[in-house]
This record gives sequence, structure tokens and C-alpha cells, in this order.
Amino acid sequence: MPDREERDGRGARSVRVRDVSGSLKRQAIAIAAVTLVIDCLSFSLYTSSFSYPVGLRWAMLGAIVVVDAGLASAPRLSGAVAVAQVAVTVGGVALHPGPGPLPLLNSAGLLISAYRAGAWLGRWPAVASLLCLAAGIVARRVFGGPPVKPERILLDVVADALLPWLVGRYTTARRAYIAELEQRSEREQAEARQALAAAIAEERSSIARDLHDVISHHVSAIGVHAGVARLRASTAPAAQDLTNSLTAVETSSRAAMLDLRRLLDVLHGNPSGEDSQPGLDNLPELLDAVRAVGLRARVTVQGIPSRLPESLDIAVYRVVQEMLTNALRHGAGGVAEVELRYDRASLTVTTANPLAAETRARPDSPHRGLQGIRSRATMFNGSTSYGPAPEGGAWITTVSFPLDPS
Repeated sequence: MPDREERDGRGARSVRVRDVSGSLKRQAIAIAAVTLVIDCLSFSLYTSSFSYPVGLRWAMLGAIVVVDAGLASAPRLSGAVAVAQVAVTVGGVALHPGPGPLPLLNSAGLLISAYRAGAWLGRWPAVASLLCLAAGIVARRVFGGPPVKPERILLDVVADALLPWLVGRYTTARRAYIAELEQRSEREQAEARQALAAAIAEERSSIARDLHDVISHHVSAIGVHAGVARLRASTAPAAQDLTNSLTAVETSSRAAMLDLRRLLDVLHGNPSGEDSQPGLDNLPELLDAVRAVGLRARVTVQGIPSRLPESLDIAVYRVVQEMLTNALRHGAGGVAEVELRYDRASLTVTTANPLAAETRARPDSPHRGLQGIRSRATMFNGSTSYGPAPEGGAWITTVSFPLDPS
């Protein structure tokens, strides 16, 4: 089946059904028109050589037009159309004006009606239509024109009724077989998708369990030990700086556990809500956390903030978080300036912080945090640049994310 049908569900299926139905209707009209022309021409050319009453001739011609036009009717009326074709054939025999060869009335119509009865009707209605058509052909040979041999009558029944009827039955069986194959293919594809989704979910759950077992215990232990050390240090004289640092460690470990739980929820397939991942709205909490450990951070916003897609909002938050973490680890303290610049087609995030002495001596030393920033920017076709300022006193990191102008 086409992918469009799978994505749109019942709507696409109904559109496809309407298209097929319209095509079948147009084909039925074309077949009925061709059959009508053949029967009318045969009747007119054949009956021109003997004396049919004019009124009867036009009546017979009108009857042929009506029954052949019925070949374009709904498939459920195929049985009635076959009976009407037989009625015209038998009527033409009964009204035959005299001795001589039988007129060619609706031979093409009989063939097509036999096919339609075999193709569209159920078993018993189709069999009944076949018997009616056979009876009509037999009556035409027995009661009209010179006597014919039984073998010729049987041959006419097979050729004009049974053969097209069998072709119709074969067409129906083939169509049902193809539909069954398509349904089987759909079921197999659906089962494959379900199996893949189940395997992915199982793998995500396994990753979540491993993360929980490996990380959560150690982070929790860090928080507990930091809390105990803070309580003990609070009784020591002149230990305010140590208490503040331990408080920051305790707070950071709790925040790490919260982020870990959110990630575990996502991996388990049951996120806790729309705020399961922090975004730019959570920058105040991030700034409070880094200020608590001694880094004075300040954020300025240039331009008009725009609504970001959720994934990009999370990525920008993580980039700012990594920038401030790098400033805390590798900087010389002081003030870390963070600027968010919103332009029409981009969002640029820039941080500047005092450069530590060892970083000045080794400006090209590897930093995994910068690699993580570059990776997040690359996911959104962004660009990253970093390095010492021209005057050499600060480290500047700039990340630009393209935005949809609309």
C-alpha cells in the first residue's frame, strides 16, 4: 500500500476508493456504449433485407438501446441486466415476422451481461443468471428460425454464456487474491513496525536501567556527603566560604539527579510533562546555581525574543549551561557575560569570561565541553567559534543557531 494511505488513515483510503470507483464507472460506460453501437449496427444492417414492420423495428431497436445501456448500471444490478438481455432475445424470436434467418439483436449485450454476472454477483445469484442466459440462448435456437442440431445449441450456450461467465468468475477470484496479498503485506508491515518499536522501547529501558545503576547511586552519594560535610562545617569558625561551596555541591547534585530522572523518564517513554527538559525559561535557576558557587553570571538579551521549537529551546539552554560550566572550571572567576541576540533569521549566544593563566598558556588544549557545544550546534545547522579575545584577557564562545524567518 502507498505510504500516503498509512500516514492519512481513513481519509486516504476513502480517496483511493473513490478514485477506483470513478474509474470503474467510466469504463462501464465506455463498454456499454461500444456494445450498444455494435448491437444497433448489427440489427440495422441485418434487418434491412426483409420486411419487419416499421413500428416493430423501431421498438426492437429501442429495446436493444435500453438493455445495452443497462450495462453501465451498478454492479449489483448485473442479474437484472442479464434477465433483460434474455427478454429482448426471446422477444425478438417471438416477434420474428416470418421464416428466414434470425435477426442479430443483442449478441454483444448477452456476452457482456454474462461476464458482469460472473464477475460481480455472489455464487447463487451468479449461477441463476447463468441459467437464465443459457435458457434464453436455447429458446432463441429452438423456437426461432430453421431447426438446428443439439450440438450447435450446446456450442452457443458455451460460447455466448458459459465462457464469458467463467472469465468473470476468474477475474473476481484474481481480484480477491490480490486484495488478500495486499492485506497480508499490510499486516506484516504493521507487525514489523510494532516489533521494531518494541525493540527500541526495550533498548531504551535497558539504557535507562544502566544509567540509573551507574550514575544515580554516585550522584546521590555526593549529595549526601556534601550535606553531612555542610552540617559539620557550619559549626566551625570562619567556615562560611566552605559552607557555601558545600551547599552549592549539594544543590548541584540534586539538580543533576532531577535532570537524570527526567532523562530516565524520557527513555522509559513516559515523560513527566512538557517541562520534562529545561529550556530558556529556566535560565534564572541556572544562574542562581552558578552564582552560588562563586561565578557571577549576567545575561543580556538583544532583539525581540521569539518562540523557539522545543528541541531548539532545550539545546540553547544546554549550550548556555555548558558555557557557564566551562567558565566555572577553566576561567579566572569574576563576571561571566552571556548575551542572547535575536535576529530575524538567527539566534546567537555569546559568553565572555576572564581567562585563567593556564588557559592563556595553552589556548589550544582540548575541552570536552566545547566539543559538546559544537555537537549541539551542528544538530541544528548552527556554527560555533571560541578562543581568547584579541586583547587576551577573556575567553569568548559564540554559537549561532539559524531560525525560520516565518
